[in-house]
Amino acid sequence: MEQPNVIEVEHLAHRYGRRTIYTDLNFAIPPGKVYGLLGKNGVGKTTLIKILMGFLRPESGRCRIFGEDSHTLSPSTRARIGLLFEGHVAYEFMSIAQVERFYAAFYPRWDRDLYYNMVSKLKLPDDHPIRNLSCGQRSQVVLGLIMAQQPDLLILDDYSIGLDAGYRRLFMDHLREYLAGGQRTVLLTSHVIQDMTRFVDEVIFLERGGRLLTTSLNDFMDTFRCYRTPRPREKQPRLGKSTFIGNSIIKNVEEFSGHLDLFSFAEKEKVLKAIREQGSNVNDLEEVFMSLEDAFIGYTGRY
Repeated sequence: MEQPNVIEVEHLAHRYGRRTIYTDLNFAIPPGKVYGLLGKNGVGKTTLIKILMGFLRPESGRCRIFGEDSHTLSPSTRARIGLLFEGHVAYEFMSIAQVERFYAAFYPRWDRDLYYNMVSKLKLPDDHPIRNLSCGQRSQVVLGLIMAQQPDLLILDDYSIGLDAGYRRLFMDHLREYLAGGQRTVLLTSHVIQDMTRFVDEVIFLERGGRLLTTSLNDFMDTFRCYRTPRPREKQPRLGKSTFIGNSIIKNVEEFSGHLDLFSFAEKEKVLKAIREQGSNVNDLEEVFMSLEDAFIGYTGRY
């Protein structure tokens, strides 16, 4: 029997003043998957998380988590959600041990050992005040608190803030253990794109205005391509980013001093045809290998 979706977003619209964030945003997240929410700064990733958690009311549309409307989540449903939002602990006057005892009272499945396993890497006494921790140390305490909740849904808004490479790797190892425990679900954003290759199943690309692409990470990397061509000679039409605005074949163009990189889901021949339609007699294109970070920048644009 197919299980119901963990998150459902239907016809979501929102704006800040005259700036439109979404006009008709729709997607669903089933249980047991890790979704990466990707997009440039300002496209509405954090806004979406605020709406999902009921902190912000959208202009129209609705969001549901575990079947409940985001703005009327019951305490029992909230206890099933582990939320990392803006990366810091609010209770700065508490110590490492005090904040653990405080949080434990609200979560029936609290795992004290998991919390202390993560914060022990700080090599600080349990009575160390949170206000005296660095940004990175606070992030480690926050992630320990979240994982100790043993939630059914993790929502992580840029979990990597303040973490060095070693602790990011440690957290990802814990995340894999968490996911191995059953039908648990993760929605995350991160500025460290390459981390996502280790555990993300699906990606949601959010663009300005609310345009959306949802695909598996494997399918995206298999089908999204970068084609490189030298800059045309002076007598030929000058190709650039503006040349292909609105072209359905070319997703993005990045300009360099000696060449162009064209990004597309299409095969090489279709891309060549799109170039020739602009009056250029390019005969071939070099397909360039891309990492996930390269592909992300190619899809969204550098600026």
